[in-house]
Amino acid sequence: MARAIGARAQMALAFESVYGTAPASGFHRMPFASSTIGSEQPLLNSELLGYGRDPLPPVKDAVTADGDVVVPIDAEAWGVWLKGAFGSPTTTGTGPYTHEFRSGSWTLPSMAIETAMPDVPHFAMATGCVVDRLTWQMQRSGLLTATVGLIAQGEAVASSTGAGAPSDWSLKRFGHFAGSISRDGSALGNVVSAEVTYANNIDRIETIRADGRIDGADPSIAALTGRLDVRFADQTLLNQAINGTAAELTFAYTLPSGESFELVAHAVYLPRPRLEISGPQGIQASFDWQAARDPVAGRMCTATLVNDIEEY
Repeated sequence: MARAIGARAQMALAFESVYGTAPASGFHRMPFASSTIGSEQPLLNSELLGYGRDPLPPVKDAVTADGDVVVPIDAEAWGVWLKGAFGSPTTTGTGPYTHEFRSGSWTLPSMAIETAMPDVPHFAMATGCVVDRLTWQMQRSGLLTATVGLIAQGEAVASSTGAGAPSDWSLKRFGHFAGSISRDGSALGNVVSAEVTYANNIDRIETIRADGRIDGADPSIAALTGRLDVRFADQTLLNQAINGTAAELTFAYTLPSGESFELVAHAVYLPRPRLEISGPQGIQASFDWQAARDPVAGRMCTATLVNDIEEY
């Protein structure tokens, strides 16, 4: 009897034209490192008395479908998750193409994501998937991945695939070595590590339904937050924190072949940190930053992906 193993697992994704309904075609195979997407339905213990010490049968509770996917930040497939988080991009150019994703969209596309374990066989199609958050870290070494938080409407399990023959992306991964951080257009030095989180703060529409699923998932006030860990070498960031002024931060990656990705937070505010001296080693400062809407740009952030893909 075959047993499911992660090395054989596959993931296919397509955007829906109707929320909660998987399309018949248009799926792409998605690169991923791990996934917790799935549907669960807990049991409620019986509270009734008068039938002895042994409990009565439990009752099913509401269905919850969500999870996280750890994915590589790459030159092509990453654009799918950006579209899910920000909405459709504005694309310019004739190859390479520049895809500009802007924060603030009132409508976000939903996706159908099939997680396949062909050895069992087990094909779980999660529908109505909406991106709740994107988060990743910048550091000196290691593999560059991002965590995509998803909220789905439901999941259907079958013994054969519903994604057909998905298309493949050309995998061109960005690495930490290709990363850079700048402040107001100038390189920001002495950064040990950084963290970036974009959240749509999705509101589940939990109405009464016979199938126990949610009715929808609506975006509320977005948030762009993160953390900067820097060696304390100058007063630039500290003075900004004390004065309460905003600055533009850019987190960027570039490949030698020309593909690039950058996220520009147009107005970033810094809290005043505590400077701790914990020993003879270098002193570090940590800034838990927050971004806000910039009145000049008219939005909070802009994500730009440059590649050879004509349309997302």
